Amino acid sequence: MVERGERDLRSTVRQIESQLEFFDSFVSKIVLVKAYLSRRYRFSASHRLHGEQLSDAENRAIYGKCNNPHGHGHNYTLEVTVSGSVEELTGMVCNLVDLDDCVQREVLSRFDIENLNMRPEFADVVPTTENLCTVIFDHLNQDILKRKFTQAHLERVRLEETMMNSFEYSGD
Repeated sequence: MVERGERDLRSTVRQIESQLEFFDSFVSKIVLVKAYLSRRYRFSASHRLHGEQLSDAENRAIYGKCNNPHGHGHNYTLEVTVSGSVEELTGMVCNLVDLDDCVQREVLSRFDIENLNMRPEFADVVPTTENLCTVIFDHLNQDILKRKFTQAHLERVRLEETMMNSFEYSGD
């Protein structure tokens, strides 16, 4: 009876070892490291904060000097953060050239040296930096999804308007 028990135990141990080998080979193919990559870009644009549905007096009261009829400009700093697994072959979350191309195409070429009030994205909304931040996130996210970045996911967009004001949006 003891021999039978030892045989059953050895058989069970072999089964467990076999399952562990399978599990180890499976897990080794999954990269569990999530990393964040943030990259900064600069562009300049002008805007006037003015809501068409508000009176001139209301606009001046709400937006103050930013309601100047001639507008004003900013040198924006855009920070784009993507996340994902570190690809085993390249050691990267995403290729920086691909990310730079995406930001150039979807943001810089669209908004740099532009009057935001004249852009179709702001035909029905005031071009506040908060709204600009959400528009940039949406443009980048659509492009990243369309191009099927295999590892990267857009986490957030941070837009610095001045050294005192910055806005962040993560798609929520």
